[in-house]
Amino acid sequence: MRRIINWQPSRAGAILLGAAPFILLIVLYLIFSDLRLAANPNDKLLPSPARIWDTVLRLALEEDRRSGTVLLWRDTGASLLRLFIGLGVATLVGLCVGIATGLIPYVRRTLGPLIAIVSMVPPMAVLPILFIILGLGEVAKIVLIVIGVAPFLMRDLAIRVAELPREQLVKAQTLAASSWQIVLRVVLPQIMPRLIDGVRLSLGPAWLFLIAAEAIAATEGLGYRIFLVRRYLAMDVILPYVVWITLLAFAMDFLLRLAKRVFFPWAVIGGDKI
Repeated sequence: MRRIINWQPSRAGAILLGAAPFILLIVLYLIFSDLRLAANPNDKLLPSPARIWDTVLRLALEEDRRSGTVLLWRDTGASLLRLFIGLGVATLVGLCVGIATGLIPYVRRTLGPLIAIVSMVPPMAVLPILFIILGLGEVAKIVLIVIGVAPFLMRDLAIRVAELPREQLVKAQTLAASSWQIVLRVVLPQIMPRLIDGVRLSLGPAWLFLIAAEAIAATEGLGYRIFLVRRYLAMDVILPYVVWITLLAFAMDFLLRLAKRVFFPWAVIGGDKI
């Protein structure tokens, strides 16, 4: 008997299955939007596609009267700059501390308990503390992303380093490799794919921390714009911004997955479709 776990859809079937949930969501939105607009033409909760499209064109192509800039691209640039700096710092810290914690016993005994405890602290709970200590500027927003992402990367990479076969480290030492050579030639190449996967898994939380920080204290950014217009129930602005954030996150995930396939093809399992 052929079990369901062995069923494999064709390429065309896989595309249709992947598109089906999105099509269903769009159809449901169109249906409920028509129903609400039929009952109340001024309804703001589910605006019509035409109204959403007009708003997107205005945000993406027309200059704002107050600032003289195109709002969508201004907000996107501000948010991406904060996100890239925060993720970059978190990745560097996670890589360095993770390798040291997993490879050096003294560091593991010293920092291991601290990292375990810090990783359990909800980053959103320390946001008010960051604003009090660091102010309402860019530093607090970036530090929030670092605090939210770095501990996870530290623990994940430390576990991966500790799982490396002991025989590899012994052979490297037998060949007179120094500690730095072991890190660069043995450890680093094997954990880089894990680092890329860790950053991919951190994209969602990183965007969450960024949007939350921008909603509380910012004058530009995607999160700032969403929470600014919510008081007016401007769903024709909020929905496109949410979709745009999702597309940006998906593009970043795709580029990281592509980098893994190009630079570390040996680490790609099952086509790495997830």
